[in-house]
Amino acid sequence: MRLIFLGTSAAQPTSERALTCICLEKDGEVLMFDAGEGAQISYLKCGLGWNKKMKIFVTHLHGDHCIGILGLLQTMTLQNRIEPVEIYGPEGIEEFIASNIKILNFGLSFPVIISTVSEGLVLEDKTYFIHACEAEHFIPAFSYLFQEKDKPGKFYPERAKALDIPEGELWHNLQMDHEVKVGNKTVRPSDVMGEKRRGKKIGISGDTRPTKKLEDFFKNCNYLSFDSTFSNELKEKAIETCHSTAKEAAMLAKNANVENLILTHFSARYKNEGELLAEAKTIHDSVIAAKDLLEIEIK
Repeated sequence: MRLIFLGTSAAQPTSERALTCICLEKDGEVLMFDAGEGAQISYLKCGLGWNKKMKIFVTHLHGDHCIGILGLLQTMTLQNRIEPVEIYGPEGIEEFIASNIKILNFGLSFPVIISTVSEGLVLEDKTYFIHACEAEHFIPAFSYLFQEKDKPGKFYPERAKALDIPEGELWHNLQMDHEVKVGNKTVRPSDVMGEKRRGKKIGISGDTRPTKKLEDFFKNCNYLSFDSTFSNELKEKAIETCHSTAKEAAMLAKNANVENLILTHFSARYKNEGELLAEAKTIHDSVIAAKDLLEIEIK
């Protein structure tokens, strides 16, 4: 599983940073969170592929978070994509996509399935959940939580043999967390498996002020990407524009017992994110300042 930052700039791009876009690649599927203008360029650079299974989650309908979807859809059509794309976002997302496709007059070679998000469970897949929580911004906005389902523990063949379970399908079923019948006895997965491995939790804040609600939402995340638009010197500006400072992001992460904090969505005024990283590190022990095309391997 890889977390890839395609764009880390706020509001306007710089020569070093594209607009907001984060991808989580898992088992051949791409989960994209926001797509600012030009997202397709960074997507092409990181080589994720145009015909992979894809879901796009939009935090809010400000241009620096969603305009890039249009270019992605058009380029995917030119690349003869056939795999459907699912798009999730706040109220207005369907009108935004449909109206622009009509105005720009381009057809699609693949289905686009659009869903309006509300707080709570957004979707359940075979191996993960996506949840949404209301963020605090100028317009309706959501933060997202990727929660991987717990994985089976280690399989112990010697235990299975001791219980006279024949190799093959029954071993496989036990490893898939299913009970099996052997003669007149039932064997549970726990009889031959170690403890389940806890699934990973990854949070994506989008644009927001730090709130207690989000602190609870992101509790015990392994990785949290959080709005760090300003340094704490510009806290009043952050409050005025409904963004967060790097220090505030670190405080929320610390209170939420987040394992690793990733700062992103930097104001273009910062040529180097070192100042923001330094202030966050005074609060939280494990902080990364995202750069465009940064890849984090999550095991």
